[in-house]
Amino acid sequence: MKIVIQKVLDASVTVNKQEVAKINSGLLVFLGITDTDTQDDINWLCHKIINLRIFIDDNGVMNKSLLSTNGDIILVSQFTLYASTKKGNRPSYTKAARPDVAKSLYLSFIKTLESLLGKPIQTGVFGAHMDVCLTNNGPVTIAIDSKNKE
Repeated sequence: MKIVIQKVLDASVTVNKQEVAKINSGLLVFLGITDTDTQDDINWLCHKIINLRIFIDDNGVMNKSLLSTNGDIILVSQFTLYASTKKGNRPSYTKAARPDVAKSLYLSFIKTLESLLGKPIQTGVFGAHMDVCLTNNGPVTIAIDSKNKE
């Protein structure tokens, strides 16, 4: 699994001109899923997301986590995180999981995040064309791959 985390002042997701998710301070997380992903990948990434110390403390240092700030999350599925641009100019998405496999892992990711966070999260609509708006705070943008735990 791959995620891209953006620390945001606010974010929203719109589908067919209808707002489906909106948060203030927190994280916008884009999630890419491949066929080899498992619940272990989900658990590892969800713990990273909620414990990543990227929020400013009283001393102006990035030392607080989402848990300690009571921030919110929007999770958006994004198969394009598995784009391969090795050949030509048209990306290939063959490494992205098929929708039936990806949706079940996506739903498990939501449940795991909500359980660890202790509250519901906001989400996009799986498989839909989404318009995502955000105000990146920092800017802070972090990419994490569960297959490359460095």
